[in-house]
Amino acid sequence: MSRLADFLFETATLKRTPRTGYQFLGRGHENVAEHSFGVIALAYVLGRKRGQVNLERLLLLALFHDLAEARTGDLNYVNKRYVTAHEKQAFEEAVRDLPFSEELNSIKDEWLKGQSPEAQLAADADQLDMILELRRLSQHGWKQADQWLSYATQRLKTPEGQALGQEILSTGPDDWWFERRDQLWINPQGPTNK
Repeated sequence: MSRLADFLFETATLKRTPRTGYQFLGRGHENVAEHSFGVIALAYVLGRKRGQVNLERLLLLALFHDLAEARTGDLNYVNKRYVTAHEKQAFEEAVRDLPFSEELNSIKDEWLKGQSPEAQLAADADQLDMILELRRLSQHGWKQADQWLSYATQRLKTPEGQALGQEILSTGPDDWWFERRDQLWINPQGPTNK
């Protein structure tokens, strides 16, 4: 019997698995699947900035980096001081008997070792996703986010991740929305051609 449906139901639980750091931050909320989507988008950008990386591998690292949390839940930095999650075991059991389990176990091993250029970029993408959210919260007046930002940016390791982190910190989270505000807010239909 195929385990594909089981695997897909399990990955879907990440849509209902909360990221727990927000309870300490006091604002914001996110589930693991939302975080993973952000990490994938960031990994793509970092991979394109770097060039000469295995982009498919990088995206797979980003996509499955938190798969074990479907079984372990998300442990924040305080939780990890007291609780040990057996993430490797949880991951291996989640992908057991799948036709592509070897590939996914290889992805998890690469993530844990963190030595390949793809794993390093994926790890920076993981941090940058939180940096984006902290920047948004900071701009909307939540001052505690500034303190968290100082630590999160120190965890960036690649030149591409550090450069993108600085760009994020110098950009307002609403800048893209207000790019053409003079035209659009006065004339919501857009500029007219006369």
